[in-house]
Amino acid sequence: MFSLAAPWTLALLPLPWLIWRFAPPHREQVSALRIPYFRQVAEAAQIEGKVGAVVLSRSRFQMIGATAIWILVVLALARPERLSEPIVVETAARDIVIALDISGSMDERDFIATDGRRLQRLDAVQQVLSEFIAARDGDRIALIIFGTRAYVQAPFTEDLKSLQGFLDQTVVGMAGPNTALGDAIGLSVRTFESSEVEQRVLILLSDGADTSSRMSPVNAASIAADKGVTIHTVGVGDPEASGEDKVDLAALQAIASQTGGAYFFASDQAALEQVYAEIDRLNPRITETSSFRPTEGLSYIPLALALAILIGSIGWLHFSRRRNAVV
Repeated sequence: MFSLAAPWTLALLPLPWLIWRFAPPHREQVSALRIPYFRQVAEAAQIEGKVGAVVLSRSRFQMIGATAIWILVVLALARPERLSEPIVVETAARDIVIALDISGSMDERDFIATDGRRLQRLDAVQQVLSEFIAARDGDRIALIIFGTRAYVQAPFTEDLKSLQGFLDQTVVGMAGPNTALGDAIGLSVRTFESSEVEQRVLILLSDGADTSSRMSPVNAASIAADKGVTIHTVGVGDPEASGEDKVDLAALQAIASQTGGAYFFASDQAALEQVYAEIDRLNPRITETSSFRPTEGLSYIPLALALAILIGSIGWLHFSRRRNAVV
């Protein structure tokens, strides 16, 4: 399918005729020598006298060539283009932040794999997270890690392979041995400031009680709720443990409840997989559909034809003058 990007330029087509019809003719004065007895001098020199005013005329070939060139130039200005078939693009209207606890307690090997093996907590979480990330095609995901302090490991991205690489590089203790739940939530809220979508989901995964935050988790959750962030909390620690190794289930429940999210506790790898499936059910993927038609500009075709006609006309006129001069 063909179209014109600037069809209004076709109004220029009658411009040369309007100028020829209504504009005053071009007049040019040249110097001349006036002598007495002009007729006798002309007869002696065997020269035929001509009128003093000369109106230049163009041949039919010149008129056809000039008209064709003008039409082609105006057509090029109208920017003809070829429209391809519409391409439909679906983009996700959901941004997800994964806040992962990598404090020292995540080194415990008390997580039961689906085959019965005992895994390090972080290894088990990373395996399930990898599957979760791989299924998020089209979503933008950011990764925040926290221990004694919270850090952005990967900003929002749709490049899931790069995100997976950042997750694989995460090791226990690289953010400090303690647990800063409140700081992780606060940093997640700041990360969402660059998001323009309505569905903002934070998945907060921790295996310990808050011990080093500069802002309490409850206050941070209140700010998140005001910013439209839904927090789903996942506890993976041992509720029967003591000290920093004990997961604070009450705090995780309060955080999720305050933001309209859900709380989960995963005691083994199979339960953790069910958690992410449930999160998907609670926050189904919303997509925005847009379409566009690729265009290919074709202005070069009429311009090339106009140039070819111009060169041909100049060559023909030059050849005609030489032939007439010889005759």
